[in-house]
Amino acid sequence: MRIEVEVVKECPNERLAIGRGWQALEAAGLHNVDVVTRVVTDRTEAERIGFTGSPTVLIDGEDLFAEAGRTPGMACRLYRTPEGLDGAPSIGQLHHALATAFHHTV
Repeated sequence: MRIEVEVVKECPNERLAIGRGWQALEAAGLHNVDVVTRVVTDRTEAERIGFTGSPTVLIDGEDLFAEAGRTPGMACRLYRTPEGLDGAPSIGQLHHALATAFHHTV
């Protein structure tokens, strides 16, 4: 399993997304997972990779938080969480996404 956090330069929610990702991994007992950050540098790259905002969390290359109709671009991204809109998925949402992805890879 591989987690990639795609961000724009100086994304204010990069640390939040990565921190919650690590907490969700710990809660799931997944200790040998690669977590990498990728900086998306321009609109052309965003369109080429389907980047729909910063931060985007990919699990094994898939955006499990994708919303239909979002167009690629260099923008901040908000997530609908149980607590309301936030700059990253909640730990619970990430834990659920990891559990779902992990069961698909076993």
